[in-house]
Amino acid sequence: MATRSQDVRPERPEPGDADIVLTPMRRRHLRGVLRIEHQVYPRPWSLGLYMSELALSSTRVYVVARAGPNVVGYAGLMLVADDAHVTTIAVDPAWHRRHVGTRLLLCLVGQAVARGARQLTLEVRVSNTAAQGMYRRFGFAPAGVRKRYYVDNDEDALVMWAHDVHLGDHAERMARIAAGVAGTTIVEGFE
Repeated sequence: MATRSQDVRPERPEPGDADIVLTPMRRRHLRGVLRIEHQVYPRPWSLGLYMSELALSSTRVYVVARAGPNVVGYAGLMLVADDAHVTTIAVDPAWHRRHVGTRLLLCLVGQAVARGARQLTLEVRVSNTAAQGMYRRFGFAPAGVRKRYYVDNDEDALVMWAHDVHLGDHAERMARIAAGVAGTTIVEGFE
């Protein structure tokens, strides 16, 4: 694992200068992914865990957001039958408020639907109202609470579900969200 001092830090973009490339996560991206992971999560996933997740390509989708050569965000999805579970989503703090998370979630939803998902689920910290707001825009609704889910501080997780993501109404919602994202989003490497 590389030390942080060796990582290249992305510059904060100017308004309207947030052109992002979304690609499947590969081993070469893991240095950037782990750099962000250690910034945003109190108990970051390990290199080994990411390696094992990437090996499960028939039931997992992992995507990175790049600005130039730099990884500025990433997200993951686990598929089980016609359910898809968002396993992780994170954005470099220097790139917050640039719709990187929105772009990543749009990509995950598209990949989930393309692979036969009819509903999506995720857990989010009860204190993370900003993320909950984004998820609500995507059609997620609260469905329950997992008590003491986060082991770093015993915080509860709000369980959220989005149903019928394969239907036209949800596709229209995704198109409206995508139309509201400034800058260019280029999606490469997905079938």
